[in-house]
Amino acid sequence: MASNSLTAVSPIDGRYRQQVARLSDYFSEYALIRYRLRVETEYFIALCNIPIEQLKDFDKERFGELREIYRSFTPEKAEQIKEIEKTTNHDVKAVEYYIKNEFRKMGLERFSEFVHFGLTSQDINNTATPLSLSEGIRDVYMPLIDEITGILESLAEEWKEIPMLARTHGQPASPTRLGKEIYVFAARLKEQIRLLGTVPYSAKFGGATGNLNAHYFAYPQIDWNRFATDFVEKELGLKRSYPTTQIEHYDNLAALFDNLKRINTILIDLARDIWTYISMEYFRQKIKTGEVGSSAMPHKVNPIDFENAEGNLGIANALYVHLAGKLPISRLQRDLTDSTVLRNIGVPLAHSIIAFNSLKKGLGKLILNRQALERDLENNWAVVAEGIQTVLRREGYPNPYEALKALTRGNQGITRTVIRDFITGLDVPQAVKEELLGISPQNYTGK
Repeated sequence: MASNSLTAVSPIDGRYRQQVARLSDYFSEYALIRYRLRVETEYFIALCNIPIEQLKDFDKERFGELREIYRSFTPEKAEQIKEIEKTTNHDVKAVEYYIKNEFRKMGLERFSEFVHFGLTSQDINNTATPLSLSEGIRDVYMPLIDEITGILESLAEEWKEIPMLARTHGQPASPTRLGKEIYVFAARLKEQIRLLGTVPYSAKFGGATGNLNAHYFAYPQIDWNRFATDFVEKELGLKRSYPTTQIEHYDNLAALFDNLKRINTILIDLARDIWTYISMEYFRQKIKTGEVGSSAMPHKVNPIDFENAEGNLGIANALYVHLAGKLPISRLQRDLTDSTVLRNIGVPLAHSIIAFNSLKKGLGKLILNRQALERDLENNWAVVAEGIQTVLRREGYPNPYEALKALTRGNQGITRTVIRDFITGLDVPQAVKEELLGISPQNYTGK
């Protein structure tokens, strides 16, 4: 019998399972059921804390016992709920029945009809899902993206004084510093991470069509809107959307996915740049004994970590685009398309985590090849033309741009000697010539 990893349809549950196993605590079927139990239980407790006659004598000392319904929940207990669902054909109703059974076991049956009181399934789904997403991103995603940003900042510091030929349109351009180019990615990531922290995790909580009809009809004296907002924001730590239809708007969720996509896009840009630097021999890679780079070419050490990262980030982004574009759209007060789509929110996160791990591995294998960087700088003296013509402009020299263009554009034979001879032949003061003679591809790197 083959192992589950060999028979899994998705590689995130097969080949890459070990890398993303922690996500199952937040985005698996078991996790969704546990989060639903949490919301249902906390909702019942919240009802006990407001003036409802039928709940006034509930022993609040037993709240801890109630919370054990979800705190001690196991996959084995989740199977019991799945068994109930075979009869109900409704996943949230199965959760409700499970809790009522637990109430009976605890001798609390007379209070059990206040489980899921006045609610529709989306009051549970649209709180359980953002709650799981917020905690999954906090516990699994953020430590990894912060680690990658830290690695980039460390490499930027290590290489901050390393001059490097820049390329615009793939052609040699004004030199830069390797550390600065790496730090560009760290700075971009930090800004997107900051923005990620500003996107609320929004939740809908308002009854069958968002108006708390049943609540107000049963207890018209209670301010149910205030109760719902307090419950969602103070007890669950989410942001209540109001007013709504039967479901959450998903606009903020779409913003979150767009934000996660932008982070991935930056990392795709990074992976491609590092891949290119490796192909230019600016970096070599540490070799691991026993690894093979090609089944036919023994010499190859491929940049596989950056290729793996790029591929997984692309898959993640395709899903983020669909999630962000689909979820905010629903027919009238609600259709069911959001339900099946939401079950996949862990998938792009999983592919992102796989990519993050690949990037960490790849960045850790880089070996700087200073000789290659120096070679390209020395072979491209034409790139100092910008600096020379700018100083000549400062000095009022006639048509300096045109003079440097005539010397350098399309001329592959621009060497240190050619530049020196050009400068010494200029009709400018000797002090200006000395200034210009001090320029080189190695030091013309700005700040």
